[in-house]
Amino acid sequence: MIGALSGFAVVGFAILVGYIIGRIGLLGVQGREILNKLAFYVCSPLLLFTILGTADVGTLFSSLLPVSVIASASMFVVFLAFALIRRQPFGTAVVGALGSGYVNANNIGIPIAVFMLGGAAFAAPIILLQLIFWAPLALICLDVWKTGSLQIHKTVFRTFKNPVILGSLLGLLISVFHVRLPAVVWDATGTVGHAAVPVLLIAFGISLHGTKILETKDQRVNVIAASILKLIAMPVLAWALATYVFHLDAHSIYVVTVLAGLPVAANVFNYASEYNTGLLLIRDVIFITTFGAVPGLLIITLMLAH
Repeated sequence: MIGALSGFAVVGFAILVGYIIGRIGLLGVQGREILNKLAFYVCSPLLLFTILGTADVGTLFSSLLPVSVIASASMFVVFLAFALIRRQPFGTAVVGALGSGYVNANNIGIPIAVFMLGGAAFAAPIILLQLIFWAPLALICLDVWKTGSLQIHKTVFRTFKNPVILGSLLGLLISVFHVRLPAVVWDATGTVGHAAVPVLLIAFGISLHGTKILETKDQRVNVIAASILKLIAMPVLAWALATYVFHLDAHSIYVVTVLAGLPVAANVFNYASEYNTGLLLIRDVIFITTFGAVPGLLIITLMLAH
């Protein structure tokens, strides 16, 4: 319990530092973008390469992953049904569905896993699941909605040129085939890769400054529904599945519940921007779930961390 709360305090402090940097304008108007690019193109791929390349594959893809799959898929289905019943555009429904169950496993998930769960490897399977499966599926749906045709090859190409995916897959292959690399390789990639954690947290803190929410009345119901699903329904469902269906041990229950309680990933906003749909909806959901995840994760920690 003390270790988890200490980790939570470390994460909160780094985010606070980022917020202060954003408020005083220390890094200028492009500071957050530069930090995000550094993390996305360099640090995070190297970190995931190191984590997956040195991890036990059996541990990575244990019974924890099915819990996360079922919890996220359930949120997607519930919001899609809710939005379509309300006669929302299909593109908006897809974006809102992602806002209900697509967690920030990279920017926030990796630091949370490091400081609260005991290692970044806990976040790696969720990152792979979302980037290799959920994101392409959502993009295919948005492609069909926008163009009226199916262009799977473009989505596949876009997915596998993602540096985070490339780093993850390369590390996974090394682990699966038991490739032995010199220790200096792991030292080098690990040193640069672990910079991803503070960089991501500071960039995230910067992004919290100056955001306004619920400006458009027509999206308020969607925003509230998606936020409730993400912050409350998803972690509760993950806890129930882990406890009563999969009968996981106490630490595993804590892990899957924390991962389910993470806020919505910021890259969902990029998907919405690309297809020009649900922009204000997902912007507000990201903001609300980001702030709402803080007390939510604290409650989860107090209740489940032993």
